[in-house]
Amino acid sequence: MNIAEVASAAGVSNATVSRALSGRGSVSPRTRERVIAAARDLGYVVSQAASTLASGRNRNVGVVLPFLDRWFFTQVLAGAQQQLMASGYDVTLYNLEGDGTERREVFETFLLRQRVDAVITVSLELDEPEVSRLHALGKPIVGVGGPIPGIRTLQIDDDQAARLATEHLIALGHTSLAHIGGDEASDADFHVPIKRRRGFVSAAEAAGITAPRIVGADFTMAGGYRAAKQLLGAPDRPTAVFAASDEMAFGAILAARDLGLEVPRDVSIIGLDGHDMAEFFGLTTIAQYPRHQGATAVDLLMSELEDAPLPPAADIPYELIVRDSTTRPRPT
Repeated sequence: MNIAEVASAAGVSNATVSRALSGRGSVSPRTRERVIAAARDLGYVVSQAASTLASGRNRNVGVVLPFLDRWFFTQVLAGAQQQLMASGYDVTLYNLEGDGTERREVFETFLLRQRVDAVITVSLELDEPEVSRLHALGKPIVGVGGPIPGIRTLQIDDDQAARLATEHLIALGHTSLAHIGGDEASDADFHVPIKRRRGFVSAAEAAGITAPRIVGADFTMAGGYRAAKQLLGAPDRPTAVFAASDEMAFGAILAARDLGLEVPRDVSIIGLDGHDMAEFFGLTTIAQYPRHQGATAVDLLMSELEDAPLPPAADIPYELIVRDSTTRPRPT
């Protein structure tokens, strides 16, 4: 089966078939649908090798992640992958979880094999040699999760998002506050835990709340559970807790219940992420929409690959979603 037979069946030229199936060039939606239907009926599949030779592209984007078992990263990946599929691109995934060897191999070997047309890095604070190697590829690069010198990146304002979460608790009347933040390991790239802790502290200090309690955890549910047990098991337990991630907030809710406390009657808990399970837990949170971040990263790449004008820089959205885990403190 070849492209000429598809063109004949669809009643269009070979060039129109090529544009319709590649997603590049101007083809009306009706014509595109007719070509796709003809190709499907005939069992025609574009030869990747031929397409690469003709266009100089692999129709493939590399996505580099530090972990695959964390909700944020999988959501960014899902948003990017869906958008890439819609644009006719495959994904090559590079998971850097390990002892550091994986990261070195990806940046020194795999990406340099020229098998990808563009690269998306997720929550990786790249050093100068890594940035230089990516620039040496001569291909579009977009980062998600924090600033990288010389590379366009997408990120929420973690400081202000944390401040918004803390101000919600303060507006409810809470003055006895605690924060479950990150530990040293979780602070490796972009210092997200530090930024969220800074937002918490600045909001508390602006409200005249001095020396709020802060404990570290590892951005997991189990870590949040252990940290909350430490906070809520104390005689002078706080009336409200801001956890720097929704998963730690889930752990805090479970810890409170195991200690015989009722959320939010005895303690209010708020998280930050907009996790898929937040509604199940009734968790008040700051949603940051990581799927949207992944899709937006692809939009930027496609603009460069198709030589289209780059979209203007825009803030990544986040918003307060109030549910059942926060309320006014009990009268004393």
